[in-house]
Amino acid sequence: MKTSTDELLVFVTVIDSGLIMAAAEKLGQTVSGVSRALTRLEKKLGTALVRRTTHRLQLMEEGEMFLQRARAIIEAMEEAEESVAPGRERPSGRLRVDAASPFMLHCIAPHMKAFSLLYPEIRLELTSNERIVDLLEQKVDIAIRIGALQDSTLHVLTSPAYLAEYGEPKTVEALRGHRLIGFTVPEHLNRWPLRAGRDGQQGALKIDPAITASSGETLRQLALSGWGIACLADFMTAADVREKRLVPILGSVLADERQPVSAVYYQSASLAGRVQSFLDFIAARVQL
Repeated sequence: MKTSTDELLVFVTVIDSGLIMAAAEKLGQTVSGVSRALTRLEKKLGTALVRRTTHRLQLMEEGEMFLQRARAIIEAMEEAEESVAPGRERPSGRLRVDAASPFMLHCIAPHMKAFSLLYPEIRLELTSNERIVDLLEQKVDIAIRIGALQDSTLHVLTSPAYLAEYGEPKTVEALRGHRLIGFTVPEHLNRWPLRAGRDGQQGALKIDPAITASSGETLRQLALSGWGIACLADFMTAADVREKRLVPILGSVLADERQPVSAVYYQSASLAGRVQSFLDFIAARVQL
């Protein structure tokens, strides 16, 4: 008996999801149906592809080799489907987009209803990673990252509650006596664009944070709670400042430093239409 494409899709989805239950939900099938398909595939191949435990699945060596071929076959099928309809006006198919959680929450997720109404045939999969991802390894079509901000301005902010309790630092030197909120990684985000010294010399203040987090959204929540002072991008905090949940400070010594927002994507003929549609849409909405 030969392997079916449905079985290949089940196998790849199980590995990508990490659990049979998660794969079943993604495929719209029953858990028992997915499990039987996986077992049937292994019987046809005459070898075990995965080692099943209570909480996780682990690829066998044979599974690793077979997974690469299975992915290639599925991708070739998707490209073939796209190629037979060159005149199709509306982009269609699955599009996986990854961004750091603050950008996903504030700049992407709020616009996805409008995107789906405009492109109903594109099936979106949104994921959040704080670090750089390998597009092929993580099965990501577009990765959006903020680099070393041209398009998003930094501000030093804290809550009115914190200012009421600890007072407002008026100088860079005074800032050192306050509770500062910083990033766990990358380290360069703990260099705030503040001009130090009496002559206002350009520079970056390396802070010694009293608490750190890996996500900018976590830093924002800490600042909102009155924990301390943070340096965050305006795309995350503009509404907070407008509604006076956060208060910008040290504006007179803050350098106008910006970070470029970049989209990295895998070059593929079958992806070109939906990738470009997504990038054009997001660029117009968030003014990248």
